[in-house]
Amino acid sequence: MKLQDKVCIVTGAASGIGKEIALTYAREGGKVVIADLNKAAAQEAADEIVKAGGTAMAVAMDVTSEEQVNAAVAEVVAAYGGVDVLVSNAGIQIVHPIEEFPFADWKKMLAIHLDGAFLTTKACVPHMQKSGNGGSIIYMGSVHSKEASVLKSAYVTAKHGLIGLCKTVAKEGSKYKIRANVICPGFVRTPLVEKQIPEQAKALGISEDDVIKKVMLKETVDGEFTTVQDVAEVALLFAGFESNALTGQSLVVSHGWFMQ
Repeated sequence: MKLQDKVCIVTGAASGIGKEIALTYAREGGKVVIADLNKAAAQEAADEIVKAGGTAMAVAMDVTSEEQVNAAVAEVVAAYGGVDVLVSNAGIQIVHPIEEFPFADWKKMLAIHLDGAFLTTKACVPHMQKSGNGGSIIYMGSVHSKEASVLKSAYVTAKHGLIGLCKTVAKEGSKYKIRANVICPGFVRTPLVEKQIPEQAKALGISEDDVIKKVMLKETVDGEFTTVQDVAEVALLFAGFESNALTGQSLVVSHGWFMQ
């Protein structure tokens, strides 16, 4: 049990990558917090973990609201006594050519990805400091933390920004044994990516099959999607690695799409 009794907050955990990370943490003994904008869906995910013999609770969290983030973290600390792991995973995707990108959508993208990462970090760090045991902060980046793609100016900007935030948190947190790292997945076939396929097909004037083969998976070594399980295993590695030897890093999980 790599995370026995560790309190693990995962944002955007009612579905997709976040849910798989939460399930993996629970199997490894973690006390998992499903934090999501959709409280009902979060509760369903928490109930699923409890039925399987794990420990979990659900909290409503709009990661762009400082008030909601602080209230949710306080609720977790009241219930479980602290915070050991934060996975800042909540995210959305909006695609447009840059000249047509609505400013409101740009601000929404940066608010969810960057403000959300900042606010959840700010709320959790004091509890990690207070415990004396440190903690692990994991940001959900993307291959787009390293590379750019057309139509994704806001997403690419936000995902690049997470690496800068991670490095700063790693340096500030080191004396408290607080580690920060970024997971950078390639395309994972989640509902978020499923939604992108027809959107990109329309925007680029190609078939959905071509979006998958010639855009999304073109640069991989094997033409395969990364899986939620692949990402969850890396999240487990970062959460369970209790030394400053592994901090301030970004690990790409992309079937070779981007090679460092």
